[in-house]
Amino acid sequence: MIICVASGKGGTGKTSVAVNMAVSVGNVQLLDCDVEEPNSHLLLNPEIYKTEPVYSLIPLVNQQLCTHCERCAKFCQYNAIFATAEKTLVFPELCHSCGGCAIICPQKAISWEKNHIGTLKFGKAGNLSLVYGELEVSKPLSVPVIKAVKKQMVTNSTVILDSPPGTSCPFVETVSGSDFCILVTEPTPFGLHDLKIAVEVLRKIAIPFGVVVNRSGVGDNTLYEYCKKENIRILMEIPYQRRIAELYSKGVPFSLEMPEWEEKFQALYDNVMELVEK
Repeated sequence: MIICVASGKGGTGKTSVAVNMAVSVGNVQLLDCDVEEPNSHLLLNPEIYKTEPVYSLIPLVNQQLCTHCERCAKFCQYNAIFATAEKTLVFPELCHSCGGCAIICPQKAISWEKNHIGTLKFGKAGNLSLVYGELEVSKPLSVPVIKAVKKQMVTNSTVILDSPPGTSCPFVETVSGSDFCILVTEPTPFGLHDLKIAVEVLRKIAIPFGVVVNRSGVGDNTLYEYCKKENIRILMEIPYQRRIAELYSKGVPFSLEMPEWEEKFQALYDNVMELVEK
């Protein structure tokens, strides 16, 4: 089963939920898809046993064959190619590696070269398997690195995906193909605002979901009223508690130090299993 832990808003605690559920259930694969700022490893302190580079393919223009007809530049919807009367320029940071420019070129002047955009890291923490990606500094496209992380998925095991925040392309790429999505939110106006957007996206791509309310006890009841109105299941509430915050600040999954929470995260996992089977 593939479970994605996501949130519309950053800083709601999705990594904490993903890691605590992973260590409570055990024998799972955890994929940190927040490649711009991965932090699951900070809570798990894994032994990194392998790293792999991630490349994207970008156009390489043979200036001797190129007639500067501008067809490639006119075709590219991302403005990654600019043609002048004397030279055709490529802007790698804008390229989405779709391959259309090479197909449309009448002179077959476009080939491909590798562009290093990130790194995959493989680790072990007890009986957990961890894979996470790191996007290279100054590289703007995180989706190819997320795809590379997801390619490491072991399909015959339980997989937990830690999604990037927000609801843009990285979020959609991460949650796609999941059996269930746990949306982590907080009972604040900002939390509710971004939760609504995430709910809308998940409904459009037809992925079942439920909500975990982190820092419950702050804010007001507006979040709960919204979930009741929209018939959204609240799977768990995590209180706004000093002990939990202290453990998190020390890089310790709080379920390891608070046994009652290990049972609650196991129950969360069992609940998701039942919902998926139904």
